[in-house]
Amino acid sequence: MTGRFVLLLAAAAYETDPEGPGVDAGLVLRAATAAGLGADALDAAERAGLRRGPDGRLRLPDRRDLYEAVPPARRRAAHRLLAAAAAGERPRPATLLHRALALPCPDAAAGDELAACAREPGCASHGERAAVLAHAAALAVDPGVRADRLVAAADQARRAGRPRRARELLDRAAESAAPGPVRGRAALVHGLLALRDGPVADARESLLLAARLCAQDPRGPGPALDARLAAAEASWALGDAPAYLEAVGVPGVPGAPGGPHRVPAAADDSGRDVRDVRYIQDVHDVHDYRFGMSAALGDRFGAGRAALARVVERAAGEGRPDALLRAGAAALVGGDVDAACRLGSRALAAARAHDAGPEPPRALELLAYAELRSGRHARARAHAEEGLRCAQDTGQRNVLAHLHAVLALVASLDCAADTVARHARAAQDIAARHGLAQAATLAEWALARADLARGRAPEAAARLGPLVRPGPGRGHFAVRLLAVPDFVEAVVLAGEPGAARTAVTEFTAWAERGHDPQAPAQLARCQALSATGDPAGADARYAEALARHDRAGGDYERARTAALYGKWLRRSRRPARARALLRDALVAFERCGATVWAAQTAAELRATGEAPGQAEPPGRLAELTPQQLRIARCVAEGDTNREVARRLSVSPRTVDHHLRNVFAQLGVRSRTELARLVDRAERATAPS
Repeated sequence: MTGRFVLLLAAAAYETDPEGPGVDAGLVLRAATAAGLGADALDAAERAGLRRGPDGRLRLPDRRDLYEAVPPARRRAAHRLLAAAAAGERPRPATLLHRALALPCPDAAAGDELAACAREPGCASHGERAAVLAHAAALAVDPGVRADRLVAAADQARRAGRPRRARELLDRAAESAAPGPVRGRAALVHGLLALRDGPVADARESLLLAARLCAQDPRGPGPALDARLAAAEASWALGDAPAYLEAVGVPGVPGAPGGPHRVPAAADDSGRDVRDVRYIQDVHDVHDYRFGMSAALGDRFGAGRAALARVVERAAGEGRPDALLRAGAAALVGGDVDAACRLGSRALAAARAHDAGPEPPRALELLAYAELRSGRHARARAHAEEGLRCAQDTGQRNVLAHLHAVLALVASLDCAADTVARHARAAQDIAARHGLAQAATLAEWALARADLARGRAPEAAARLGPLVRPGPGRGHFAVRLLAVPDFVEAVVLAGEPGAARTAVTEFTAWAERGHDPQAPAQLARCQALSATGDPAGADARYAEALARHDRAGGDYERARTAALYGKWLRRSRRPARARALLRDALVAFERCGATVWAAQTAAELRATGEAPGQAEPPGRLAELTPQQLRIARCVAEGDTNREVARRLSVSPRTVDHHLRNVFAQLGVRSRTELARLVDRAERATAPS
């Protein structure tokens, strides 16, 4: 009997946070002691099914069945004991909630007290607040009050990373008549949930509806502004630039930001009006962010970049994850990638400290993408992999899609093609269902980079062509120009340099704006690649690109330029200079973990007559010259002679000559036999 009653106490204690990590063992033990049970009460309960976790909290797998099987009077007795045991503690919600649950009938005054407690700053976790507000709603007499509390409870459940519970509470709120602002706040929560896990077009419509309904919210314009900013984020994910600018734009601001704009903040996560606290430092940040994003993506980039820089600067003393995430986005658009990395790290730390369930995956997404942009690929992979786990746990499939896309881009440097394809498919599957244009563009770019790294320039060009062209149904407006350098390289190596002219012209204007610190060097590289009839001009542009890389930093992009320059010099019959550049590129690729690109560069180095220190080819393949081995491997992958010629920058006649010698030396009579021999030889020496 002792063990069964302690089980009931534990089940009743769960009511303060039904989906939480467990209940306080000390609270249950104090309540059991007050009931006259001995010190061995917990031991008896553990034998009956109670579990004690490594964190000291108690867990009860079948708590709901046990709780509902007990007569109401006995449940109320358990809650009275728990209320007395929790009395005097801070936070207070546990005490008040157990008192309310101990009442024999609903009491509106108890509901009011619960609701007021939920609004106290720092009084409980988001999960506990959700439970308190849901119980306060059940005690409300007025339908509008009941709906308001249920919506507030749903928002707290969303903040706790419990989207299923949030949607259940919103469904209950819809059953009660509610005024426009309450319906607006419900639409805001619906939209925020769909923004993380659902079709983003639906999220945008819900958020725009919320902005309209909340326009006259007595709590101030904060909810309407939150809805507008979230609608802009949904438009960004959709790749709808006009809708983004319309949602984020600052009405009536034709030029630079003017004087103070009093924009009272929304209620904070406790429901209070927190004027000048919700956003970064003061109300100017909201204005600067909105103006900066709309101007930077429009035709006033200089003024927009200055406004975004102010947002980043003010974030120095910020500690709220949502504000830090916004500042990180401002840093990326403003071209300050290093600041975006710092802000991503701080947003992650703040999200963990603030018990902000949905925010850690978003912070990890920002951090992974910023590190990818800065060339820190190993860190990008580590944070993206952690983000995948967090996003899965909190039901944020849209975040999952973006993280898979980042992992596909990282894998295009150092993993097998099937790894790139696996992450790209995972991103594209979610993107197709939820309308995530940005994730889809990143995933397709990753597949193209994998093709390019393996010498498949025509395939890469075919993938990248639709992404870099402007217009509906093309690549994402904020990503497509980042892919232009790869597109230019692909079309030039595929023998179609004319296809790059329009892209290079647009990239020139974009690079001048300063969106990306690597862009000026990449532009010079693109111009060098495009100067097919001007050897002196190409040489000068390659040299300029390397000099710009040295100023911007970043091993990977510099190595890409050095490798292309070395390849061009080899074709121009200047092997000594080519070898020096290819050696530098090989070392840089190895240093930043770009093993696929390192292998391609090593092959180019061998073609100049220098062995780069890699292992000898296995078995009978060791009889071949470096050029013959490269051709044999290309043929084994299924390339035609013409495709091999394009990959290796030689003529089809040269490929045909070497291939005949390969057949003779290896004693094979067909391309199929050659492919089998290469596959057997290389699998025999592959690491197990």
